[in-house]
Amino acid sequence: MRVLLVEDDSRIARFVAKGLREHSYAVDVAGSGEEALYQAAINSYDLVVLDVMIPAPDGFAVCRELRNSGQRMPILMLTARDAVEDRIEGLDRGADDYLTKPFEFRELLARLRALLRRPTTLQSAPLTIADLVIDTRAQTVTRSGKAIEMTTKEYALVEFLARNAGRVVGRAEIAEHVWDEEFDPFSNLIEVYINRIRRKIEPQGSEPLLHTRRGAGYMLSKAPQRSGRSDGRRANGDV
Repeated sequence: MRVLLVEDDSRIARFVAKGLREHSYAVDVAGSGEEALYQAAINSYDLVVLDVMIPAPDGFAVCRELRNSGQRMPILMLTARDAVEDRIEGLDRGADDYLTKPFEFRELLARLRALLRRPTTLQSAPLTIADLVIDTRAQTVTRSGKAIEMTTKEYALVEFLARNAGRVVGRAEIAEHVWDEEFDPFSNLIEVYINRIRRKIEPQGSEPLLHTRRGAGYMLSKAPQRSGRSDGRRANGDV
């Protein structure tokens, strides 16, 4: 999942961004309201973590502008002010949740997971495709009850595919949601990770779950039903 972190305190921004990346989020950081609106206009985000007291426009104005522009991603607002009026203003401007500084990083993670579980956004945990289970809270992957070891980025990619199970997802969309703004669109990194994941979740003799649609992208789903004999490509996950 790709997150826009809007925080002008560089120390806090580094700490939060590092922690989120260690938990499989791709993170872009903006230090002002103007930069945040620019980033949100050119990138697609699954979540926004938005500090209230940032250089103009402030967090309230950024939240309102994002909603006025039709963006519906969950927004979690951060503030050092604990006044009820401030929390009400943020929620009225379109925020989905509110967290007061200082906060425990574990609570931030829990609130982000809760926002992603809302039915108006994404599916709830765990995500299941046939006998493949992705536990988004524990960030673990199992197949037929057997644990599958994955790197942080491998897990981020398989979770994104699982949240879009049954739908072909193209390279551009994967890059937008699994990698950050430093991703090189001309690299073959996505293909490398797809092949790694396929080897891990499809042991020999198992049903193919990660399918390649030539020229379109990738899809995580049960093997499509076909009439007649399979054609060799099916064993490689091609559809």
